[in-house]
Order: sequence, then structure tokens, then C-alpha cells
Amino acid sequence: MHQYRGKLIVHTGSMFSGKTSSLERDLKRFKIAKYKTIAFKPAIDNRYNKNEIVTHDLTYMNAILVKNIDDIIEYSKELKPDVIGIDEIQFLGGSVDKIIEGINGFLKKNLTVIVAGLDMDFTGKPFEVIKELMPIADYLYKHHAVCVRCGADAWVSNRKSKDKERIKIGASDEYEPLCRMCFLKEKR
Repeated sequence: MHQYRGKLIVHTGSMFSGKTSSLERDLKRFKIAKYKTIAFKPAIDNRYNKNEIVTHDLTYMNAILVKNIDDIIEYSKELKPDVIGIDEIQFLGGSVDKIIEGINGFLKKNLTVIVAGLDMDFTGKPFEVIKELMPIADYLYKHHAVCVRCGADAWVSNRKSKDKERIKIGASDEYEPLCRMCFLKEKR
């Protein structure tokens, strides 16, 4: 696991694609290799339990609830991890520049940072933080769910309701993974 020291690992894709499961798997591997790991999740993510990251298939991992990158920096100073995991990074508060600056600060200290987050919102528009993290990632994994309409690789998390707010926390009650063609048909 030494080859991953000071590296940025990004897991992205639509909802239900396994991003959080991959984050959890990576953190477990580092823990087995005797690295001190800490997981964080944005305070806005109120699904399931506030002190845990929970995958859609209901596996659990302890996490610290944070509002922004400054909270993660403060906890990291105190707890001195080797590996930092951040779930649902698109929901982390603060400016994208500040988040990128904070992550680059961790990398300069030879910490490993693993993030998971949606690449696009329900309209197909990229989340800015993921758009900025992708080119600086050492390892980038684009995950795909299965389109619920045709079975192809899903491209986007389609919102089932007519609600137009960009950020609306939900799971299968609120969203469904669709491939590009089914998404375009749905929007016509």
C-alpha cells in the first residue's frame, strides 16, 4: 500500500454505482495495512446514521460529520491520520477552491486522500468539486450503476420528482440511475 502514500484517489459516478462501497473497501485495506484511517461525511448528508457512512446496500463505516474542509483540517491536526476518506464530497460546504487547496495540503504532507462523490447532478451538470479533482487525481475510478429502464451502464442519477433544487438528499425513493439514452428520452 506504500505506493499510495501522498496520492489522491477519486471514486465518482452516478448514485447506486458503488462509489461509497469502493471508498469503504479502500479504507479497510489501508486499515489492514496498519495505516491510521479516518472517514468524514458532510453534515448535510442526513440519510441513515449521522456518525456513519452507509452504503445503499447497508454496510456501515464510522465517520465524523463535518461542514467543510476546515473541519477536516482541524480533525486531521488533532487525530493525525495517514489516510483521509471523504464521502459525498460534492456536498462539502465552502468554495471549491478552498476544498482543492485543503486536499492539496494533505497531499503535500504525504497523506493519502480518498474521495467519493457524484460527478453530475440530476440534470447532467457536473459537480464543480469533482470536475476539479478529476485531473489532479492519481487514481480515478468512474463507477456505473445499471440503468433501471434498459440495463445499460447508467450515466446519471435521474430525479423522480419535479423538484428543481440542485441539492436534495435522497436514495431510491428520490433517484434512479439512467443511461444517457433513457435520460434523454425522459427529459423530452
